[in-house]
Amino acid sequence: MSDAGALESFRPLNAYGYSKHLFDFHAHRAGFLDRIVGLKYFNVFGPNEDHKGEMRSVVHKAYGQVCASGVIQLFKSYRADFPDGGQKRDFLYVKDAAAMTLYLAATMEAGGLFNLGSGEANTWIDLARAIFASLGREPRIDFIEMPEVLHGKYQYFTQADITKLRAAGYTARITPLNDAVRDYVQSYMIHDARLGDETQSKLRFSPT
Repeated sequence: MSDAGALESFRPLNAYGYSKHLFDFHAHRAGFLDRIVGLKYFNVFGPNEDHKGEMRSVVHKAYGQVCASGVIQLFKSYRADFPDGGQKRDFLYVKDAAAMTLYLAATMEAGGLFNLGSGEANTWIDLARAIFASLGREPRIDFIEMPEVLHGKYQYFTQADITKLRAAGYTARITPLNDAVRDYVQSYMIHDARLGDETQSKLRFSPT
């Protein structure tokens, strides 16, 4: 499907997505969509997101939950074809997102809309287990009710089609989820250079 054809089929679920969609449509209607690079990032996580508040990645939030209570909370599923925690996302490490972005910025032949993701869908349970493994702990997961306001907007499956990215010449290995989570947790959250040794120790060895 062409970029223009894909635009016709997209149905954004929130105002943020709709605002980005409108710009893509503007570029298409103005006739310059193929002369720019538009990037559609999937679920990006990684270092330096502390300031983002509720918009932080689930990795960052879940790490805080483990440090505080030893438990990660995930939403229950409300679809029979997805078990609790079996909802899937395309999680992309920020280091890969940055590498993809810089590559496309330097590739003059590239044009149009590009999905930036890992190309692989993982479950929320996969993500939670990766966080616990990076901390050397046994998984403890609680499933909680999803807020009613999210029921009609919640995405149960996302997976980036990165065929166009690869066709543009991007050949770098994309970091597998377990490796990415381990690097983020162990290199940046446990051993955060901005924290003193005493604070780091409390975060790392807080009782479950």
